[in-house]
Amino acid sequence: MAVRRWLLLLGLAGVLHGVRGQQPVPDSTGFISIDCGLPEHAGGYVDATTKLPYVPDGAFTDAGSNHNISVEYITPSYSKRYLNVRSFPGARRSCYTIPAPAPAGSKYLIRATFIYGNYDGLNRLPVFDLHLGVNFWTTVNITRPGMAQIAEVIAFVPGEYVQVCLVDTGSGTPFISGLDLRPMTNKLYAQANATQALVLVERTNFGVSDLSLVRYPEDPYDRVWIPWSDPEAWTEISTPEKVLGSADLRFHVPSAVMQTAIAPRNGSRTRTIELPWRAVPNHAYPEPGLIGIVFFAELEVVAGDALRQFEMTINTVLWSKAPYTPKYLISDIFFNSEPHQVSSGQYNFTLNATANSTLPPIINAAEIFTVVSTANLATDSKDVEAMSAIKAKYQVKKNWAGDPCAPKTFLWDGLSCSYAISMPPRITRLNMSFSGLSGGIPSYFANLKEIKYLDLSYNNFTGSIPNSLSELPFLVVL
Repeated sequence: MAVRRWLLLLGLAGVLHGVRGQQPVPDSTGFISIDCGLPEHAGGYVDATTKLPYVPDGAFTDAGSNHNISVEYITPSYSKRYLNVRSFPGARRSCYTIPAPAPAGSKYLIRATFIYGNYDGLNRLPVFDLHLGVNFWTTVNITRPGMAQIAEVIAFVPGEYVQVCLVDTGSGTPFISGLDLRPMTNKLYAQANATQALVLVERTNFGVSDLSLVRYPEDPYDRVWIPWSDPEAWTEISTPEKVLGSADLRFHVPSAVMQTAIAPRNGSRTRTIELPWRAVPNHAYPEPGLIGIVFFAELEVVAGDALRQFEMTINTVLWSKAPYTPKYLISDIFFNSEPHQVSSGQYNFTLNATANSTLPPIINAAEIFTVVSTANLATDSKDVEAMSAIKAKYQVKKNWAGDPCAPKTFLWDGLSCSYAISMPPRITRLNMSFSGLSGGIPSYFANLKEIKYLDLSYNNFTGSIPNSLSELPFLVVL
């Protein structure tokens, strides 16, 4: 696609698309907006653009350190949340654990943002991984020190916590500027389910040549629609009239997005719109598949014998089952349920006017995603609760971050786990010998119901051994 401005735009304080008339503000209950690296004593604040409240991140992680970006990268256009970061030197995995604001089994939009800004004075642009819980999300490759970059995923969260982890891959210290959590209705984005998530490639609002974003409150889920147009190649079409939503409840697009579109320029010989999208490979997904969702609405009155009709192809393969004509001021959607797969990762989306069409094709908006697996299971929730309580009581630092047992490569020090097929991992061994522990032995250990070996030797415990430990059914060695 032509120059993508979405990375830069998200770093700006931004200009929201003007709201037409007095619109009711959508309910933002459940929105969690975290300014990573903001000191606790600074308190929260309300974002000047979205009017959404932001909070410091100290309540969600016990790792890392706060830094301000270098003054040379601070500009008046930057949102406040981009002026500081939290970095995680010397740790393989560092995690944020956020209480889920919606019931277990809900769907969320989760957005992480990054501006390096030479916060560490090293001028070394890092590359690191993000995990959503125990599953790979994406690789973050910081390419410019003063540019905002985002990672966004739409995912089903099975438990009562949302966990986002930064993983050091040996190419620089992981850091983060912000985290946003937005609950969604489970009907939206049916391709995101219990076993797979959608990772955003781009979300585009066609036909807008200025820097106006569409997001909350015009988008009730705070999706960020990035304006894109190329006046040399496309004619911009717009209407002040409201565009009605689709009857398909699996999708929702704001009217403000659908009120603009692009078409080939007047007088142009071409009757085609060509849009290239690239799914960037990474070490986990060297040949990523792509999910496309494209939105159409006719914005002009098509009179008399005039006809706007076109077909859609992806890499020259017909996508639309029949020639398509957009409906006047009504949103319509085309999408694929299963990911398109090509070895190059390059996808060329083309709209071709049919021979019968007297008008060129148009397109209003598009969302492009890759698919990642979320099939890895987290440790049994009762075991996690027990280990979290033990960690908190004894202020264990070690490598105790994220899930205790999964993935196996990040198993907590001193633990062994069992891994049954299609079942959550269970903790079977805990060795906390020589750990300088003191006081009475708490009952938390007795909540590890499948533990076989518990080693608490060479500590400074006092009092008797709790009877509850003798009742553990599988305990062999204490």
